[in-house]
Amino acid sequence: MQLLIGLVAVLAFSMNLFAQAPFTVFEKSINEIQEALEKGDVTSVELVDQYLARVAAYDKKGPHLNSIVRVNENARAQAAVLDEERKNSGARSMLHGIPILIKDNYNTSDIPTTGASVALANFFPNQNSTQVGKLLDAGAILIAKTNLHEFAYGITSVSSLVGQTKNPYDYRRVPGGSSGGTGAAVAASFGAAGMGSDTCGSIRIPSAYNNLYGLRPSKGLSSIFGIMPLSHTQDTGGPLARSLGDLAILLDLTVGYDPEDQATQVMESRPHPEFVKNLDTVRASDLRLGKIVSYFDNADRPTQAVTSEALNWYAEQGAEIVDVSIPNLSDLLSSSRVIEHEFESDLNEYFEIFGSEKIDSLEKLFELGLFHEAIRERLYRTLEEEPSNENYMAALEARVILREALSLIFESQDLDALVYPTMGKIPVFTGEQQAGSNCSMAANSGLPALSMPAGFTEAGIPVGIEFLGKQFQDSQLLAIAQDFANSNNVRQPPSVTPPLVNGQSPSPEVVELIFNQSGIRLAADFSINRVTNLISYEIFVDPESVEDLFAVTLNIMSSEDEPSATMLNLVGPMTDQTSGDWFMSPELLTAFKEQQLYIRVFSDSLPVEGKAILLR
Repeated sequence: MQLLIGLVAVLAFSMNLFAQAPFTVFEKSINEIQEALEKGDVTSVELVDQYLARVAAYDKKGPHLNSIVRVNENARAQAAVLDEERKNSGARSMLHGIPILIKDNYNTSDIPTTGASVALANFFPNQNSTQVGKLLDAGAILIAKTNLHEFAYGITSVSSLVGQTKNPYDYRRVPGGSSGGTGAAVAASFGAAGMGSDTCGSIRIPSAYNNLYGLRPSKGLSSIFGIMPLSHTQDTGGPLARSLGDLAILLDLTVGYDPEDQATQVMESRPHPEFVKNLDTVRASDLRLGKIVSYFDNADRPTQAVTSEALNWYAEQGAEIVDVSIPNLSDLLSSSRVIEHEFESDLNEYFEIFGSEKIDSLEKLFELGLFHEAIRERLYRTLEEEPSNENYMAALEARVILREALSLIFESQDLDALVYPTMGKIPVFTGEQQAGSNCSMAANSGLPALSMPAGFTEAGIPVGIEFLGKQFQDSQLLAIAQDFANSNNVRQPPSVTPPLVNGQSPSPEVVELIFNQSGIRLAADFSINRVTNLISYEIFVDPESVEDLFAVTLNIMSSEDEPSATMLNLVGPMTDQTSGDWFMSPELLTAFKEQQLYIRVFSDSLPVEGKAILLR
């Protein structure tokens, strides 16, 4: 058989596709936005317009991230008031006029607070949550409420009110949870940063899966008053952000004593952590980190590779890495979980305090079937199991034992932090059960834990690495991560939510090819859609060429200008017409950007060439 490898055309990529306005919110930090506001390069009204344009383009269209429950209809008016206030008296804080995303289990008295459940679709609580109040006092704009795993009781972010939120790095996959809506929305630049809650991983898991930073704070560092409860003992609330600087700004403005939350009484006698001030106070060379060996060993290969490389960076800088094994860890974790003991009573109390009249109990909600199937079993078990005060007290005592065991590890090994993969498994495809959570050490002990972007798998999936610290050493965790962030460019925006062009998502690139050589005739139309991450094709083969044509393939040019292996078969033997879509891998997308994609035509009737004819 004779063969010609003929390069018909290189698929081109136009950089003009991403022409930007003088100031765009895409991937901008709070500091950058605040500087632009001060200079008059942008107004808060314009910020709201830009963020809402991105929501309109990418949340229910394009990749259909489905991360937003409701946008704030008053956001633009609130921005106008804050713009005027800035002119007259200056900014209240670093958040003045900055649009922020809020997980829809935080009370907002002027926007429904739903827990992402149809049961509470139009519930207006009678007062804001404490942390929302602090954000509003700081001059933040609540631009939208974000989806979550219903009632925060799961880690894949599916709900009866909105449905399944998708991961912007691969919208076929889950974004983590329960704060998956906030994670996906912050990653997609729908707001400057966002607020989530963490009962067991619900801030850290979406941070890991969306290339973000997220802190589960020390229990009592910040108030949970007005956050729809899952377990008051384990619940915490805090931010997710694209940078540690943004995370620190939000933490500085939301932590502290709240008379409505008994757990925060400890902050009356403690100094403010000063996250921003302490952000650059730690050097990797001075650290001693405890590697939880079992969590690394149990991780899947992509996660293990990425997190090990990140940890190796610390070792290369001079940090001491100590292998740590915690005796009876599994038993300590399983015995110290209190969600099942507290969920029903906590939620019923929430309904009473904040004025939910139509739905006033978990039992009524369940009887009416106002929930997603994904949480049915957990709701059923909660309602069926008889409360046992003895078991509850034992679980609370086990939490103390766990915290003491972890404190002993810190002291005996002289550690600055324990380190392990945030999630041991990459995000599953939507509809599947997610495994691999390492959330429980922090959740069940009350100690702080920070998830930090460690890098990406070969398939372009973000991976997070987690640092667990000593009680109320939260600001040190950010500083530990900051040294890595300063030296490693691990933040990458999702490819499917690029900058808008004149307020609209970029149009697909279309390439039309005609091949006519040695009796083989075919026409091919390609459409490359960055917003859906799909390459679509339609190919017509001249009927007289069908018997001679064996295959048409899509390939990536190698660095040595030699043909690569086939990436995608477009046409097989005896085919006269075909079409299809293909979800682009990071490698294929990069080749498209760099004009390295080409097709190969295989036929018996073509003469053999010594190597591929590369036409650029």
